[in-house]
Amino acid sequence: MEIERKWMVEGWPHGLTCTEEYRMDQGYFSVRPTVRIRREALSGGGTRYVLCFKGAGTLAREEIETDIDAALYERLKALLGKPLIAKVRRGYALPGGLTLEVNLVDAGQPGEFFYAEIEYPTTEAALAWQPDNDALRGYLSSEVTGQPGASMGEYWLRTRGPAE
Repeated sequence: MEIERKWMVEGWPHGLTCTEEYRMDQGYFSVRPTVRIRREALSGGGTRYVLCFKGAGTLAREEIETDIDAALYERLKALLGKPLIAKVRRGYALPGGLTLEVNLVDAGQPGEFFYAEIEYPTTEAALAWQPDNDALRGYLSSEVTGQPGASMGEYWLRTRGPAE
């Protein structure tokens, strides 16, 4: 189960320590339900190739991820026949063991943007969480959790078109 909130943000956050950085590429075979592939390359670490399925929902939804090998990823990528979404994701530690994940999407492209998300252990924790200082409150002032068109799958449809 994936339980997360999402915000549109401007740039990388200030005053937080980056704990990890990934370079990612992802593409969608379907957005309802979500069927996606992703390559996740950890800076200074390994690369993971993932096939992901996500059920219906916004704040909470079923998510099934399975690792695949690089050869299968490349075959699936070729089936898409479209440029993948490029992302840089940085993680920032928050109090209570949470991580703020900030993503730069399609850097250098006309529609590049940043968004942030936090995953929670329970729906109750997600609904109760509030930023613990004014700077973070300001940074996370534009929540889009559950808003139509705010998912990466919807971004894929707007910028790459539907699956053929």
